[in-house]
Amino acid sequence: MEIRIEDLDVVIVAVLVLFLGQMLTRNIAFLYRYNIPAAVTGGIICSLLVAVLEGFWDIRIVFDLQLRDLFLLFFFSAIGLGAKLKTLVQGGKILVILSAVAAVLLVVQNSLGVGLALLAGGDPAFGMLAGSVSFAGGHGTAIAWGQVATEAGLQGAEEFAIACATFGLIAGGVIGGPIGGWLVTKYKLQPTSDTSVDPVSINEAEQDRCSETHINDVLGTILVLCLCVSAGDLVNEHLSMQGISVPGFLTAMMVGIVITNLSDVLGRPLHKITIERTGELSLELFLAMSLMSMQLLSLVESAGPILVMVLAQTLAMTLIAVYVVFVITGRTYDSAVMASGFCGLGLGATPVAIANMTAVTNKYGPSQLAFLVIPLIGAFFIDLMNAFVIKFFLASPLFSGG
Repeated sequence: MEIRIEDLDVVIVAVLVLFLGQMLTRNIAFLYRYNIPAAVTGGIICSLLVAVLEGFWDIRIVFDLQLRDLFLLFFFSAIGLGAKLKTLVQGGKILVILSAVAAVLLVVQNSLGVGLALLAGGDPAFGMLAGSVSFAGGHGTAIAWGQVATEAGLQGAEEFAIACATFGLIAGGVIGGPIGGWLVTKYKLQPTSDTSVDPVSINEAEQDRCSETHINDVLGTILVLCLCVSAGDLVNEHLSMQGISVPGFLTAMMVGIVITNLSDVLGRPLHKITIERTGELSLELFLAMSLMSMQLLSLVESAGPILVMVLAQTLAMTLIAVYVVFVITGRTYDSAVMASGFCGLGLGATPVAIANMTAVTNKYGPSQLAFLVIPLIGAFFIDLMNAFVIKFFLASPLFSGG
């Protein structure tokens, strides 16, 4: 028996999942102490219930996820609308540093995956799939390369890659918040006035917080978000015609950056708080839909080797976050938040990174620099570098025969 949940019913379930996660976080000390995002908690429980229904009563629940993709575009549009050019320029040094760290992470992930596969006497191609393809690359890259490997004759490659990406998504959401919170408390860090943001922007933000949100603010936010998505889609189509392939959420974010800075130049700044709240809502719904729709039963057969890979990659990610990301960015409060986000970025996806940072900043205070740099790395730099790193490894003698 199959039950399809579509359209607004998916949103209803996602909201209930979020309420469940929030309730558990409030009442379970472990979840609150370690900053586990509500969407992760509620989403995993929902996917477990779905697995139980299918496993014991042969009731298969399938979610239509078209709205999920729209929420992702809204979220990244909101990120772009919150980015000032001055912030981008002044955050450039950290962006370059963390991009270099991301490149190192990609090499470490592939080396670890291939090494473990060889030790187990398996095909090194499975090690690649359990490296940056699935972890830093996420489900999109995992599916793409899994299909390539399957067509090349590697049986079960696509399912294996998707399973690695799924477990990585969970791991990235579970460890990021605790690592960020631990760094903050261990080093007694406090959020400071963000030097990457000019005083005028801070004053505008404070004015927004003190002012009421009117219906026109909400309507204006809906309008500008839809403009970001539509214009971003047009830009993406134009780039595709030129042979340039970029993620749709990246172009939506770039359009948002143009719009918000143009609005400032024209003396008509956007309502910051409404945009921020809409972005947070979109992120929570996207993440809840992604996690609640996981098909856990399809992962059971390959759970053993996958868990070994996930544990190894999680340990590597933790060491890099704590001893590289945090240290190299200055051991500040922003550094702790970025370390938290980097965990989600390296093991899951950009939305997981944002959820981790949101969980930490909701508890300890804001970090505008972290919320600018981490999404930029996740939206563009890490995917671009990953393509080169994957091709570099595939060109090595280990894969010369395939």
